[in-house]
Amino acid sequence: MKNIVLIGLGGAIGSVIRFVLGLFVKKYWGLSFPLGTFIVNLIGCFLIGMLIAYFQKNNNDSMKLLLITGFCGGFTTFSSFTAESIELMQNNQISVSLLYIGASICIGLLATWAGIFIMKG
Repeated sequence: MKNIVLIGLGGAIGSVIRFVLGLFVKKYWGLSFPLGTFIVNLIGCFLIGMLIAYFQKNNNDSMKLLLITGFCGGFTTFSSFTAESIELMQNNQISVSLLYIGASICIGLLATWAGIFIMKG
């Protein structure tokens, strides 16, 4: 139960920060390019990389759940996607990593398009 609370707390904080950062970026740089999401994804990727490296040296399962699974998961799932891709590469599973990356992007775009298409009828 403790782990679920830690993940939920981290996720809630990450989601709120993502939302606020998105509003801030849109207010001051109202571009057609989704800059807010782009910035959040880059920050999330950098942060999850730092946290992975930190927790490889300093084992603390509770903080790992709070910060990586919870906060980074709520802030951006893109950071989890990139971390998993890197892990596959580090484990010399290059072809699996490339398949995962390509399939996630291509099939993800198709799935989003299909959802829109079905709902529009």
